[in-house]
Amino acid sequence: MQSFSIPLATLQDADTIAAPATPPGASAIALIRISGPKSHSIITALSGGRPLPGPRVAAVRRLSHGGQALDEALVTPFCAPHSYTGEEMVEIGCHGNPLIVRRVLDAVFDLGGRLAHPGEFTQRAFLNGRMDLTQAEAVMDLIAARTDLALRSAHAAREGRLGRAISALRDTLVDVLAHVEAHIDFPDEDIEPATARSLKDRLAAQGAEIDRLLATAEAGRILREGIRTVITGAPNAGKSSLLNALIGSDRAIVTPLPGTTRDTVEEWISVEGIPLHLIDTAGIRHATEPAEIEGIRRSRIALESAELILRVIDAAAKPDPIEEAIGRDCDPARTIVVFNKCDLPPAREPSGLRVSAVTGEGIGALRRAITERVWAGPPAGESLVTVNARHRDCLRRAAAPLRRASDGLGHGMPLECVAIELREALGALTDIIGITTAEDILDRLFGSFCIGK
Repeated sequence: MQSFSIPLATLQDADTIAAPATPPGASAIALIRISGPKSHSIITALSGGRPLPGPRVAAVRRLSHGGQALDEALVTPFCAPHSYTGEEMVEIGCHGNPLIVRRVLDAVFDLGGRLAHPGEFTQRAFLNGRMDLTQAEAVMDLIAARTDLALRSAHAAREGRLGRAISALRDTLVDVLAHVEAHIDFPDEDIEPATARSLKDRLAAQGAEIDRLLATAEAGRILREGIRTVITGAPNAGKSSLLNALIGSDRAIVTPLPGTTRDTVEEWISVEGIPLHLIDTAGIRHATEPAEIEGIRRSRIALESAELILRVIDAAAKPDPIEEAIGRDCDPARTIVVFNKCDLPPAREPSGLRVSAVTGEGIGALRRAITERVWAGPPAGESLVTVNARHRDCLRRAAAPLRRASDGLGHGMPLECVAIELREALGALTDIIGITTAEDILDRLFGSFCIGK
């Protein structure tokens, strides 16, 4: 394992990097970031030698290079270590014409900068001690959040709430390990029973805290990845109308003719903070047209991978064999049965939720049913901080040796063995906040970021 708690002074010889921090395409304003030892001299050169304004002070500058005007831009310098990356840094707010952005970047590269790798600004912030690894990961969660609840959870992690919880766990384990090793150094003095019980109780409390954090993993996965929700049913049951009713717009084409949907139609919505990846599928029936056959094939594939299934039934039509066959294909544990068209005269007694995609009746009840099926209630307060898959694996690696150490203190395990277990647990917790983290893990983590972040 390689330590990445690198002093700022060792990074002063790093390359100067630059990249647009706003999405590609035309816009009113584009933001360009420059970070590294040459950033201030580069912007001074582009400003015709005019001195920079004070740190964190924005000033208008006419930028030019090689005798050619680039743009009139707003320039904001930042000084190390009080910048996002912890390095000398400049942000340029120029006009959002992609041609202007490219010309400014070309000038920066000509003066000694290079294009930043994906996530390199945030990686430098981590390496310079501006944030721990949980906060760096939360930056990507902030960018990718699809619901208000996911955004709040990311903000809580970005503010360091998860990092502080892990640090508190580590501090307690370090203290317990110090007590154990002190007794190892003085083998003639056994741990008093009362002291052993106290240490065991402290380890048990830390194990309970790890279990609490692990319990947030599924909520974290849902907030980050969403729930893959497939709308299925027979042709003309009103699947596309239900999709439109849930998202509040005419996303899917709706006609009275069966088989209108030939391909999957996908959209994201938020239901009580839960990101739902809605997939409207072609009605399943015996078909002869190649396009409809392919659509039905894709419907079956989507159904197999669905985490939640909304099985739509036409309440105004009598049951038929196709509908019954679809029901057999739907896993009851993942399925909510929705009787649509309840605004029309019923042809049967509904045995599920009654909705009308046309009038909106029952849509609220359907949203509540989805929420109850996915989770008992949205995270709030302290539980708003959720762990991701990497954190979960590290916590599991910490939980097992911690449990063995706790049991060992109560059953006469040699203290040397207890110390080994505690060090293993400490190592796993340390990996979460990034005090010591393998380089390939960091490369994969920051490589998933967008360029400019």
